Amino acid sequence: MDVYLPIANLSVNGLLIVALGALTGVLSGLFGVGGGFLTTPLLIFYGIPPTVAAASASTQVTGASVSGVLAHSRRNGVDYRMGMVMVAGGVIGALFGALLFRFFQSIGQIDVVINILYVLMLGTIGMLMAKEAMDALRPKAATAGNTVKKRRHHPLVAALPMRWRFYRSGLYISPLAPLLLGVIVGILTMLMGVGGGFILVPAMLYILGMSGNVVVGTSLFQIMFVTMVTTMMHAMTTKAVDIVLAGLLLLGSVMGAQFGTQIALKARPEILRLVLAAIVLAVAVRMLLGLGYQPDEIFTVTPL
Repeated sequence: MDVYLPIANLSVNGLLIVALGALTGVLSGLFGVGGGFLTTPLLIFYGIPPTVAAASASTQVTGASVSGVLAHSRRNGVDYRMGMVMVAGGVIGALFGALLFRFFQSIGQIDVVINILYVLMLGTIGMLMAKEAMDALRPKAATAGNTVKKRRHHPLVAALPMRWRFYRSGLYISPLAPLLLGVIVGILTMLMGVGGGFILVPAMLYILGMSGNVVVGTSLFQIMFVTMVTTMMHAMTTKAVDIVLAGLLLLGSVMGAQFGTQIALKARPEILRLVLAAIVLAVAVRMLLGLGYQPDEIFTVTPL
């Protein structure tokens, strides 16, 4: 089923795009990540211009996050106070990211910047996830002597002033830490079309020290609002949002998020992380090779 994308200016297989959106939704429900870190590079591999892929993926991540938040909210798995602080930071980051996007677009290097950022990000995340999953799969007897007491939150977080109580997360920390985390995620969302959950989830666990039962839901809550803001900014500034492409991705992601949430309740998380790490590293290698190959068709998308 061929579908014409007016902004990308090409025809695509609609069912394949819906399936890609479903994959993103499953990742959203499983790990609390928006899934855009895989959606955008896969769209680029398919032939979608990087600017259109990044702008449209952020729209699709919104749909996956809404579905995931509803699922986790029914289990009281969302810290709304913590989420709103990170949303505020995300909006600030998105504004700054929009300026960076326009700058690189004006000098004709935005496509290269997006690809390089993805190679660095996916390579790092993939290796860290693979190491963590393999450590978790080792026999406990071999690592029993090396266990370290878990730290509630990073010493730098404890040193920040103006502490607030986040009851659902079980924390008494400064809101400046989650605010700064939200700023970083907002910049990445604007530049790369990612939800930022791959940074949020480990940072919330190991830096902020949040309770594990609210991390995924709170991450999706922040992603939901920040991707809404970045979509509007892209629509008004870069004009690279392809509504047809985003609609097809949304259709698949909303269904996939519910399915992913059910899998997360039954599957062994270490195995899931190892599989995801392998996928991420494979995509990173493919994008790295793509930076050195001359494409069959050389083109770019410029704003009207």
